Amino acid sequence: MLWILFLALCGLLTHTRADPGALLRLGMDVMNHEVQSAMDESHILEKMAADAGMKPIKGITNVKVKDVQLPVITLNFIPGVGIFQCVSTGMTITGKSFMGGNMEIIVVLNITATNRLLQDEETGLPMFKSEGCEIILVSVKTNLPSNMLPKVVNKFLDSTLHKVLPSMMCPAIDAVLVYVNKKWANLNAPMPVGQMGSVKYVLMSIPTTTASYIQVDFSPVVQQQEGNTIQLADDGEVFEFPEDYAEGSSQLLLSATFLTAELALLQKSLDVYVQDTKIGQLPPQTTKTLAAFIPKVAKAYPKPKPLMTQIRINKPPKVTMKTGNSHLHLHGTLEMFAARRRGKASVSLFLLETHFNLKIQYSVHENRLQMEKKLTDFITDYLREAYVPVVNDVLQVGFPLPDFLDMDYNLAELDLVENALVLKLKLN
Repeated sequence: MLWILFLALCGLLTHTRADPGALLRLGMDVMNHEVQSAMDESHILEKMAADAGMKPIKGITNVKVKDVQLPVITLNFIPGVGIFQCVSTGMTITGKSFMGGNMEIIVVLNITATNRLLQDEETGLPMFKSEGCEIILVSVKTNLPSNMLPKVVNKFLDSTLHKVLPSMMCPAIDAVLVYVNKKWANLNAPMPVGQMGSVKYVLMSIPTTTASYIQVDFSPVVQQQEGNTIQLADDGEVFEFPEDYAEGSSQLLLSATFLTAELALLQKSLDVYVQDTKIGQLPPQTTKTLAAFIPKVAKAYPKPKPLMTQIRINKPPKVTMKTGNSHLHLHGTLEMFAARRRGKASVSLFLLETHFNLKIQYSVHENRLQMEKKLTDFITDYLREAYVPVVNDVLQVGFPLPDFLDMDYNLAELDLVENALVLKLKLN
């Protein structure tokens, strides 16, 4: 599924820098949810139970497994390795015993394994691989006759179950990881930014595991439609996760430099030629409007002529961020013309070098990240009515977010920190 981040403009402000990249922290909230979902979706324990009758057990014939208990899954991060997983469940094994009667063995057990976090060499994607699966018997009850020697019974159960259960139950761990790994499949696929280009989230290295979270570092690739890559500036500014997030929570951090590179895809779309004389709530825009500010205009055009405006953005847009606020910087020119009769070229009245500082308000709406917006006197009012709506329309294209683990970004809470935007990830 394609998730998009939208930007929304609000006021006018100033300037800073940020480092490239995006960081993802996955806390235990997300990992518990994903492993439990994979276990539920795969119905793997039930499938293992159904296949059990095909596995011969010495001393028991017509083997069947029934009453498989709902598994309880416990996960713990192993720093530098991945995740330790324990699946607690139980079942009843039935069949004909070596003594000829019907036999029932009620087993409660733990399946434990280390899920090592790696990077797939072929795809470059994160992947979990299980190691060291063990079956720990918590309790065993049987209906074998009570007059049988306990040692004989225990030896039979011990040798039988320890031989059979690992091959019966350990594949469940591998099957669950297949489901989890599939949910990374689209992570590094190029995702479109309208018709202007694409964004691809590429892993910088193997994800790292700490005692509290898994961290995935991205080196995003921003590419124009023609195939040219927009380099993320390395300004030397540091961006990092704040320390005050709840233990076990998950966040996605997008640097200002990364958002700046994405906005560069939209630069051409921010050039505007305004020909309407009636703009928003403003009175009709003619040379008479300018005469109050520029006396030469009054002399040159005693009869009012319609005004036309051309705005060109001649430098790539730039995003800056401080804790609690963010701004979009647009550098370019604003040229105003007096329109003439059909067939005659319009006349340039003045040319201004411009630097628009637009305060940004971020939101994720219908899976898209949005932006909205004010100069001074005539130019300020004119730009607010004529140009800011154009900028907002351009920004509606939205920016793709990493596609992994079926993450629903609509639920995310947004935070502005130094040089970065943080999405606090939430679960349904």
